[in-house]
Amino acid sequence: MIEAGGKRRYEEVAEALKRDMVEHGYRVGDRLKTERQISEEMGVSRSLVREAVIMLEIEGYVDVRKGSGIYVSRLPSGETAAPRGDIGPFELLQARQLLESSIAAFAATMVTKSDILRMREALEMERKAIEEGSDDYSGDELFHHLIAEATQNSVLVDMTDELWRKREESPMWARLHSRIFDAGYRGKWLDDHKVILNALQCRDPRAARQAMWQHLENVRQTLLELSDVDDPAFDGYLFDSGPVAAVGS
Repeated sequence: MIEAGGKRRYEEVAEALKRDMVEHGYRVGDRLKTERQISEEMGVSRSLVREAVIMLEIEGYVDVRKGSGIYVSRLPSGETAAPRGDIGPFELLQARQLLESSIAAFAATMVTKSDILRMREALEMERKAIEEGSDDYSGDELFHHLIAEATQNSVLVDMTDELWRKREESPMWARLHSRIFDAGYRGKWLDDHKVILNALQCRDPRAARQAMWQHLENVRQTLLELSDVDDPAFDGYLFDSGPVAAVGS
């Protein structure tokens, strides 16, 4: 089991993997264990292992081959890497899931007709981008921003925008997306947004909370599945317990 320390959890998993390369005599070109095996042996979630592998990939220690596995491309020389400061994509999604589901519930009690109309325009932007095959996510981001704005609380707006900024500036998020070639998931996410909008329009806090939680869970599951390099039928279990309905529900 990896113990919490001064580094991010995925950084500790990455350091453990580098130690394993040295202690077990791996050579350049050797294949590492599967993510499932690493997850089970270390007692951590599959998403945490994914983040650690992405970090090692960025640093040049491993080569990730779709449908084949993870291979050693450079051996650790004993140095201890300084914390990168980046946030793992699944850690970021967890923060968004907790924050934005509560924001959506509160927004449902405060939303105005003008807010709803602007959200519809954002979804139309998103729909057009998908139809045109564009990688523009501005409609998606705007929709989430407008939900926060509907709370009429500038602190919640700033917090939402900051999480999006961290996503846009994250090398790990960019590397995760570089593994995904099928953009069909975006239509499903647009459908999720429509469910959220309907709950807001009905001024139903419980439904809005659940819809946002489920949407970000769908995002997490999609990114885990589409970026998998081993067996796509693995068990993802970071948030199996479902939404924290007891908190402020």
